Amino acid sequence: MFDEDELDTIRESAAEWERERLDPVLDAYGERQDRFATVSNMEVDRLYTPDDVADLTFEEDLGFPGEAPFTRGVYPTMHRGRTWTMRQFAGFGTAEETNERFHYLIREGQTGLSTAFDMPTLMGIDSDHRMSRGEIGKEGVAVDTLRDMEILFDGISLDDVSTSFTINPSAVVIYAMYIALADQQGVPREQIRGTLQNDMFKEFIAQKEWVVPPEPSLRIVTDIIEFSVENTPKFKPVSISGYHIREAGSTAVQELAFTLADGMAYVEDCIDRGMDVDEFGPTLSFFFNSHNTLFEEVAKFRASRRIWARVMKEWYDAETDQARMLKFHTQTAGQSLTAQQPLNNISRVTVQALAAILGGTQSLHTNSYDEALALPSEEAVRVALRTQQILADESGAADIIDPLGGSFAIESLTNEVEAEAMAYIEEIREMGNGSMRDGVLTGIEDGYFQREIQDAAYEYQERVERGEETVVGVNAYEIEEDTQPDILTVDEETERRQLDRLEAVKAERDDERVESALEDVDKAIHNGDNVVGPVVKAVKAYATMGEIMGVFEDHYGSYQETIRVA
Repeated sequence: MFDEDELDTIRESAAEWERERLDPVLDAYGERQDRFATVSNMEVDRLYTPDDVADLTFEEDLGFPGEAPFTRGVYPTMHRGRTWTMRQFAGFGTAEETNERFHYLIREGQTGLSTAFDMPTLMGIDSDHRMSRGEIGKEGVAVDTLRDMEILFDGISLDDVSTSFTINPSAVVIYAMYIALADQQGVPREQIRGTLQNDMFKEFIAQKEWVVPPEPSLRIVTDIIEFSVENTPKFKPVSISGYHIREAGSTAVQELAFTLADGMAYVEDCIDRGMDVDEFGPTLSFFFNSHNTLFEEVAKFRASRRIWARVMKEWYDAETDQARMLKFHTQTAGQSLTAQQPLNNISRVTVQALAAILGGTQSLHTNSYDEALALPSEEAVRVALRTQQILADESGAADIIDPLGGSFAIESLTNEVEAEAMAYIEEIREMGNGSMRDGVLTGIEDGYFQREIQDAAYEYQERVERGEETVVGVNAYEIEEDTQPDILTVDEETERRQLDRLEAVKAERDDERVESALEDVDKAIHNGDNVVGPVVKAVKAYATMGEIMGVFEDHYGSYQETIRVA
């Protein structure tokens, strides 16, 4: 973007500025610290100039919003056309309680629903399973059968909302329930909108929720993508999630690299299934974390779009812009929230949300200030939602497309993040002998991803304990008498109410119809057929979550992670 003569002049001027202006001030006063780095420990320079982006080409590296490589955004108008979807996470107790929270959020101006499930549901077991004791409704809503889903969306028409489901091992059952509910409501399947997380690779890498081993888990993910392309084209069948990788302690670069590697592995599996990349590519979505270092996060989001656009074209022969666009949801960083001085979390979340907006997110969840202590209270959820609304309507952050684009610092950081992420991606690809799918599977089995994340998390914690990383209220600016907000609690009666409903459903349903439907699921697995249709039939018969997932476990076996010490 600059010719060599201009760059030589800038270099000479920069050297003169350092000698005559900077060095005397440094000698007299110094700087706040010896080294400046992001929360991921990426060192940042004091000043950036055109020399730091000398190799940048506007057409190839930046372009315009809505045009490849989409560095500046996936839509021509971005947030000037309409703001991001405001999608606050909600789910606790029984379906009735979460339905009430859904209606509350809709009244307060939320533009998309996002559903959290309790641990038994996430793990594909029923509330009456012995392992569910003490966990029912505690960290999300309990869903055992279609009856729970009917109550969860009581008074909410599926053609009026977009719903996100944060669930993975048992995602196929929740997806089937949503389809069954749409059928009940008379909403055409092709009209339902939402997102299913359904990202099993990141489970084996970071979040550690699974039912069956990695390869059959991949098959189920691909089944859902295939079924969704044909039947629910407005519904995103997978949200490839870096969020949990970052929450496990990764750096920003690792989050980006491992997430995109997972996405490429899914692409390869779909292509091997015989699917057209230009048909299924647009249905893939992504989910990223937004952490504390504002400029690093903006650079990460911009680099993610550029890498994906290039790889989809050069590696997978995607021809359409829609198949090359990386669209993503963002959630502010849960692991950055502190139990100490919890109101400080409002400021953290605001900075993190601003980074997501400046980075061009398509939807956003802002964490509540009390989430380091408990499930969010109504007041805390409202503050989190109002934070988004203030940023959208008062700050002006949504009024300029890619407002930091062209900044020497941002462009240099974007290039640096891209280069480091691609180095990881190429390493994973090499582990698979040219296959990203095989590389990811090998990395999971060998513990590669886990070691990389653990090392990064350990190094960060050491910096905190040495005082090199400041965590306000934790290792700096502490107070003796800390504030304690009122927090939401899930009463013990929740478990009894859920167990009573499950027992009633089992007593009322047609057991022969349930058995027949479960046999059809088993046949589909055995014959290598797509399993989604038979699972829809099973949930309509009011087969339980645990009964359906038990068929998969009986066929594929369970999975036990091998712990490897470096």
